[in-house]
Amino acid sequence: MSGAATDGLQIYLVGGAVRDRLLCLPVDESDYVVVGATPDEMRRRGFTQVGKDFPVFLHPDTKDEYALARTERKRAPGYHGFDVYAAPEVTLEQDLARRDLTINALAEDWDGRIIDPFGGVADLKARVLRHVSPAFAEDPVRILRVARFAARFAELGFRVADETMALMRDMVAAGEVDALVPERVWLEMAKALSESRPSLFFRVLRECGALVRLLAELDALWGVPQPASWHPEIDAGEHVMLVVDTAAKLSDAVEVRFAALCHDLGKAATPPAQWPRHPGHEARSVEAVAQVCARFRVPKRFCELARLTARYHGLVHRATELRPATLLELFEAVDLFRRPRRLEQMLLACEADYRGRSGFEERAYPQGELVRRCARAVRQVNERAIAAAAQEPRRIPDDIRRARLRAIASACRRPRAGSEES
Repeated sequence: MSGAATDGLQIYLVGGAVRDRLLCLPVDESDYVVVGATPDEMRRRGFTQVGKDFPVFLHPDTKDEYALARTERKRAPGYHGFDVYAAPEVTLEQDLARRDLTINALAEDWDGRIIDPFGGVADLKARVLRHVSPAFAEDPVRILRVARFAARFAELGFRVADETMALMRDMVAAGEVDALVPERVWLEMAKALSESRPSLFFRVLRECGALVRLLAELDALWGVPQPASWHPEIDAGEHVMLVVDTAAKLSDAVEVRFAALCHDLGKAATPPAQWPRHPGHEARSVEAVAQVCARFRVPKRFCELARLTARYHGLVHRATELRPATLLELFEAVDLFRRPRRLEQMLLACEADYRGRSGFEERAYPQGELVRRCARAVRQVNERAIAAAAQEPRRIPDDIRRARLRAIASACRRPRAGSEES
């Protein structure tokens, strides 16, 4: 915080940096609040203003963010309808009071002293996510943030305070979540999927009633049974929660975790007369993925991987039973020859599905290794050599296809392990 640009200013480290240091966690970024200054003074000191709705400035050397202390007052529904007031007379405590959770309403002064007007330190020790004030209810994004913090800090034993959960339920009942724009919901969901226990994000949203309003396709899975022989957990919603957490262990890629989340959405549309079986759920899952992606404007690479996983996860689980021609069709469908990484990501999502079942967590997934082995073999086929040796150009595609099928058949001749449904 030192340097000529900040000399004489009342500066406090705030928010997540203070929280994470007290939790002995790595600090990714540092944000500062400046009390008693004006925008003109900040600009004279060489800061660059970047905030449009309220004065936020970048330090001329470190590029850290420095925000003038401010208050907020709601004037319209949703989370855009706020009047922001930033002036030299706004105090640090007033600035901290507008924050969402007590553990985020912490500050540290130049000498390292913690300023904690709302009991954040005690809540850190008690592992509680608690709202700062009734003003929490003015911003529906805070429901998503609480759910995301629950996912982030799950391994540390954090829980949502009962009074905060009750307030979130009241907000949902009042229709506040209906004002959330799709892009912001997706942003928070993607961040939550990057955490170590993403299932907690969706469980908290379900507990407060927000999930059915935001992601009804997922919420509808709870209460849908599956065959106990393949799914000891039985409930389809519980299965998906196990799957998304297993995907988090297998891959850091958020698109893999999103594909795992969406792979079984079609089971919610299975006619109850067919329960606990779900014939044709793959095709219905593809339709549900398309709806979710369109609603939240999900990036294309996420949508494509989720669609392919929904469509083909059952086929991958039966890989040891498939003919070479079927495997080749799978490789062509996932665009293996141009996008080999996408097949690997789909296989990780399929493995998460296989192992995301009660009692299956540590089981091997030989189907994935078989598909990988066949994919490596088929990619080693030398198309140029085949084309050069062909006597008739029109026969080149058929010659390449036959060579690919032979490569897959050869790769499949190793001993096969049994396959199972998922």
